Amino acid sequence: MFTPSRLALARKRRGLTLVELGNRVGVTSQSLSNYERGRQQPSPATLHILADVLDFPTSFFTASEVDEIDARSVNFRARSKLAASTREAALAESRLAVELDSWIDERFKLPKVDLPTPGRKMSPALAVDYLRESWRLGEDTAIRNTIHLVEAHGVRVFSLAPEYPEVDAFSFWRDGRPFIFLNTLKSAPRSRFDVAHELGHLIMHADDDAGSRTRAAEKEADEFASNLLMPRRSLAVRVPNNPTTDQIIRLKKNWNVSALALTYRLHSLGRISDWQYRQSVIELGRLGYRTGEPDGGERETSMLLQKVFGFLWEQGTTASHVAKELNASVGELNSWVFGLISPVRPEERRKHGAKHPPNLQVVK
Repeated sequence: MFTPSRLALARKRRGLTLVELGNRVGVTSQSLSNYERGRQQPSPATLHILADVLDFPTSFFTASEVDEIDARSVNFRARSKLAASTREAALAESRLAVELDSWIDERFKLPKVDLPTPGRKMSPALAVDYLRESWRLGEDTAIRNTIHLVEAHGVRVFSLAPEYPEVDAFSFWRDGRPFIFLNTLKSAPRSRFDVAHELGHLIMHADDDAGSRTRAAEKEADEFASNLLMPRRSLAVRVPNNPTTDQIIRLKKNWNVSALALTYRLHSLGRISDWQYRQSVIELGRLGYRTGEPDGGERETSMLLQKVFGFLWEQGTTASHVAKELNASVGELNSWVFGLISPVRPEERRKHGAKHPPNLQVVK
């Protein structure tokens, strides 16, 4: 039986309008609209063409109904250049990843959600202090791995497909579960900042009507991330007053942040003057730190997904089997999970080990 909502989701995932899809399939946009509204069903031949064009197996379009992610619940960055079709594509992909999360939930006992949500009752700095105390992180301990840390406390983290590089990281709550989606084309330090930024939204803005965050909310999330990743006391101990640009570049590795983020943080704390701040930003731009992050280190990835797929592979479950269960292609699945669907060797698990590894148990 054809499922109308599945066609709408697949079309949006590929960033196509009704007219664009109709031209590729050879049907009118009105017919496609009727398919998506359940007023008409495509013929078997048309359904096969739709599946081929949209790069989903035909089984995807006959699976159970699926509700879309409400854009008002999503912490999207306020970006005027983000086209509606691009935003819909990102939301559609996140909805598919939520299906994978539910599939995993049925088979494994995952970490419980342990995320304090004081909302706007606290300033970003106080919210970070409260979080560090709740998670027993210490007042000035550097965060070794942001993804591993949030996963250990019940946050689900997935990757975004590279087709839409203009989509920033975003987050939302769904059925009591916090989700973060990351743009994997950014440098490793900037991706870490994105995790901390989205964590700030999840903690401080859970009750807001999101959709497109205000500048004030974005600033609060940035302040939260800066305080979490670069604690004031830690900076006071390690950073001299008025450090040079060369010193900033060397020191940033202590917190695995970008040189610009550290420069901004030091300026906000009054550790460098306005003049020196401007000069450092200019110099960092000349050295390529505005468009990238030379010597940015290794990109973080999901420990939880590594453990899930590692166990599945050891039990003989293949990537094709998982994709089939989800009515998706292996390539589509891979785009949600940081490219982790190839078997993970034990030595690789040790290499990427976390201080706070997610507590993963198989559901029997």
